[in-house]
Amino acid sequence: MDYNKWNNIEVSDDEDDTHPNIDTPSLFKWRHEARVKRMEEMDAKKKFVTDEKKKKEQEIEALKKKMATTALSESEMKIIQKGLTELEKEANHAKEKMKEVIKEEQEMPLNVDTISKDGFSKSVINKSQPRTNEHLSEEEREKRMKEFVGKYEDEIKAFGWLKKFDDSKAYMTDHPHLACEETANYLVIHCLNLEMQNKHEAMKQVAHQCICVQYLLELSKQLDVDPRSCISSFFTKIQIADNEYKKAFQDELDAFIERIEIRAEQKIEEQMVEAQKEAQKEEELDKQARLGPGGLDPVEVFEALPDALKECFESHDIARLQECIKAMNPEDARYHMKRCVDSGLWKPSADDPDTNPEDGFKRGEQPEQPGDSQFEDSQDDNGDEGQTDAAKPEV
Repeated sequence: MDYNKWNNIEVSDDEDDTHPNIDTPSLFKWRHEARVKRMEEMDAKKKFVTDEKKKKEQEIEALKKKMATTALSESEMKIIQKGLTELEKEANHAKEKMKEVIKEEQEMPLNVDTISKDGFSKSVINKSQPRTNEHLSEEEREKRMKEFVGKYEDEIKAFGWLKKFDDSKAYMTDHPHLACEETANYLVIHCLNLEMQNKHEAMKQVAHQCICVQYLLELSKQLDVDPRSCISSFFTKIQIADNEYKKAFQDELDAFIERIEIRAEQKIEEQMVEAQKEAQKEEELDKQARLGPGGLDPVEVFEALPDALKECFESHDIARLQECIKAMNPEDARYHMKRCVDSGLWKPSADDPDTNPEDGFKRGEQPEQPGDSQFEDSQDDNGDEGQTDAAKPEV
């Protein structure tokens, strides 16, 4: 094997053989530029002689074809033969020139670009990842959403506050798991909550990021690939896109913000209605809890009493109550006292067999006064004598 070709190798651009006083980087740069220029000149020379040789060969072929296919006079034939001879001389000269150029190229020192050539070349293209969030049931999607938010909520919120496309691209490239429907769904909910809290500008910022994710997902759907494969391409495309694409993006963002504003108002109204229903429900439960033995509400019964009877119940003055009963119409007195018994405001004495348990009057007598009963005092939290839930003392 002949190794002589390795004896003539041009020093590489980065070989450390320079004098300490010489600017090494500049020398390497000049050396590289000179080598590249020589190679370009050689390529141009090779191209010129190759084209010249090919041109002469084509002209010779054309003349020979003309001589064989065209009827020519003797004088014309001599002229063409003379031209053919000249062309053959020029063609031979071009061949010799071609040999000289090839020899010159072979004698050039080997360098980093010519010392070796590729034996073979192979390109490997990463296959796009398929979409994985398909064909899930509603229950599976809900479970997946709950788990995803529980794990990445802080990262999603951080992405929602980014304003620049480059920042969003870098962040999502570092967190590719955010390129999914769960992120878009959470950002929609986050926008709604912010608007309901009257944080309108914050909602608009998060809405912008939400539309970015939705556009990314739409791009992955069109290409039928995993959204993670579209992160770089989408954020690059949105920045260099034409005005029509950018306008479509802005229109979608404006429409989304408007839908969020409308839905926030509806949600607030729904919450107010729900709060009213809950308050009514609580009030009804309280009312049921304080109903007396006859099924009447002590608060309503007390409010319906004549003022004189109200004062008697408020002061727990039985003697005064008896005087008020005497002064009233018998039917009105029996009516009010029966309602007091049914609501629990008045409790007839259970030890006296002559007392009617329905209205508290003596049996067989006119309602001149109630039978024997006793006011039952209720105490407040401080131990002071106070009122019951019906706002009045029970008897």
